[in-house]
This record gives sequence, C-alpha cells and structure tokens, in this order.
Amino acid sequence: MSKRDELIAKYAADLKDKCGINADMDLLTKVTIGCGPSIYNADSSTVSGSDESELATVKNNFLIKKLGLSDGADLDKGIASVMETYGKSNRNKYRAVVYYLLTKHFGKESVY
Repeated sequence: MSKRDELIAKYAADLKDKCGINADMDLLTKVTIGCGPSIYNADSSTVSGSDESELATVKNNFLIKKLGLSDGADLDKGIASVMETYGKSNRNKYRAVVYYLLTKHFGKESVY
C-alpha cells in the first residue's frame, strides 16, 4: 500500500469517526491527489480552524481558484460550517478532509 493510499484510508476513517460521514472514496482520492505534496508535510497537511490567515488561504486558493466560486459571505459561512462539522475542539483537521467537506458543501464535485 502506498503512502498516499494509507493517508486516504486515514482521511476516510477521520470523516467517519469525527464527522459521521461515509466518504465517497473516488472523490476523496481525487481531492487528496489535488492537494499535491502538501499532504506529506506535517505542517501543511492540516488546517488550523482558528487561524484567520490560514482560513483566508483556504478561501482564496481552494474555494475561489480551484472550485471557481465567487468571493462572498457564503464562502466564509461554508468554511465555518465545515469547521463546525469537523469539530472545533479537534486540533488536527486534515487539509484533504476539509477540502473534501468544502467540495461537498458547495456541490462542486464536478470540478474533480
């Protein structure tokens, strides 16, 4: 099993255990691949739900550039909703899981 496959399995378990969601494995795999090498770096593989600059990066680089959404208050609400779903008390929010949840939240599965 490759390192990426191990991480995808870990992300699917995270979705099930912390969010109560059975992952669409095909979409989760595509989102994980889309994250590129950041998933292998301890710092960049997670998202800090309380760091405003990091949330702005998620909004600009993922929601606007990758998913093609237009900037607005609904993007911030979507991010807040995903952080709530993932659990504010959960310190390790994996980037691939956050991006998967945001993709589902905004119904942009077709991008992948």
